Amino acid sequence: MRLLIAMMKHETNTFSPVPTPLARFGNGPGPLYGEAAIRAFRGTGTGLGAYLDLAEQEGAEIVLPIAAGAPPSRPVDDTAYAHITDTVCEAAARGGFDGIMLDLHGAMVTESLEDGEGQFLKRLRAIDAKTPIAVSLDMHANLYDEIIANATVVTGYRTYPHIDTYETARLAGEILLRTIRGEVKPVMAWGNVPMLPHVMRQGTDDHPNKELQHRCATMTAEGALAASLFTGFPHADIANAGLSAVVVTDGDRKLAEDLRDELLDRAWVEREAFVYKIEPLQQSVARAKTMPSSAPGEGPIVLLDHYDNCASGGTMDTTVVLAEILRQGLDNVAAFAIYDPDAVQQAIAAGVGAEVSLSIGGKIAMPAIPADSPPLNVTGTVKIISDGRYRNRGPMARGVQMDMGPSVVLDTGPVEIALISRHVEPSDLNCLSSLGIDPMQKRYIMLKSRIHWRAGLGAMAKAVVDCAGVGVCTSDYGQLDFKKVRRPIYPLDLPNR
Repeated sequence: MRLLIAMMKHETNTFSPVPTPLARFGNGPGPLYGEAAIRAFRGTGTGLGAYLDLAEQEGAEIVLPIAAGAPPSRPVDDTAYAHITDTVCEAAARGGFDGIMLDLHGAMVTESLEDGEGQFLKRLRAIDAKTPIAVSLDMHANLYDEIIANATVVTGYRTYPHIDTYETARLAGEILLRTIRGEVKPVMAWGNVPMLPHVMRQGTDDHPNKELQHRCATMTAEGALAASLFTGFPHADIANAGLSAVVVTDGDRKLAEDLRDELLDRAWVEREAFVYKIEPLQQSVARAKTMPSSAPGEGPIVLLDHYDNCASGGTMDTTVVLAEILRQGLDNVAAFAIYDPDAVQQAIAAGVGAEVSLSIGGKIAMPAIPADSPPLNVTGTVKIISDGRYRNRGPMARGVQMDMGPSVVLDTGPVEIALISRHVEPSDLNCLSSLGIDPMQKRYIMLKSRIHWRAGLGAMAKAVVDCAGVGVCTSDYGQLDFKKVRRPIYPLDLPNR
């Protein structure tokens, strides 16, 4: 057996100012190719890791032309998209494959395309009309017809935080292998409803997504090979942004359509529960300040700077929440993190133990939102200098090498501030421990995250306070100028349809 395996992952925030060149697609100079990609992802808890495990269990010959994944940001440069898709398509054109396994995201927008994955699959299918194609997608995929029409099987994550990336790809791969052996003949039905669920209401330990994803899981006992509900990525101003579902069955199209309709109907009924209620920042920080102090080892109060999450396309350099923490005098705080390569270099030049005054953050303009985040002037001692590299302990992206770039910890007294040079969301404990920060010894931890922090840090939180700061991941849809998304759509257009 000969299998073509590839990865192309990007969640595009069309309101983000953060560039997306080819160099962003990797923990270094760009994507990984061939054997280097296989070595990097073999044995990891990723979609690519699952495909590699399946292929090796089958004794298959593996062709892995490229593994390209980038943190969310603005639409992908056309040249980067062309390079990644050309690399896969050129490998496919050489032929001789029994199956194709693709680890995609499903919400990639390029400078020229609303649906990067769908157009890629359409092109791939034009090259090879018959070889079955398995596709695993993120829960935040914004589905288009071309994704479903040009794949054999599509599966999506059932957890947010995304701790089932491995299982999702493994399911897609197993169905593909069964198809190759002639054991099943997959058919798919998909659809969407006009709603944009707020990301802060999409966690799968919360109602209503918890129950919706559980229903997806139970459908396999009723004849579905796979059932996926995609909450969608709302910070993409494209026609099909929003909630969708796809169901795969063994040749039974009516069953697939019935189960799909059930998922969409259930989601629509719960649409109001997907709306996020915003608390003013000053009030949130004041509330956190009055909370009872934690005893050592009890766990920190987590302050979520969720408007500026780099895993949703945020600049990660806004300072409004950190400034309010300092203004209100919260003590024993660790803040992860402010993206500011220039400030990092200034601190490195000063050296560990040196006292420095720095202007941090606020350096990336955000013209898509009607709010500013000025630089913040801070004085402190350089406590830690790091190369910024660590390996995820999991459960999310277990075993994957991460790279924050050169990084420092600046100790201002009340707050230890992590300054980093590459965008990394705090979804894993090792992002803190690699910088010498023990969250269990802190009263507060400020995190630039929305939901993913729960994967590696959620269990230790004594309490959580959402902090509505400033950023292109805003939960206030009134700050975003939607021009292309289909209308009417809930909750942008009220009353309901």
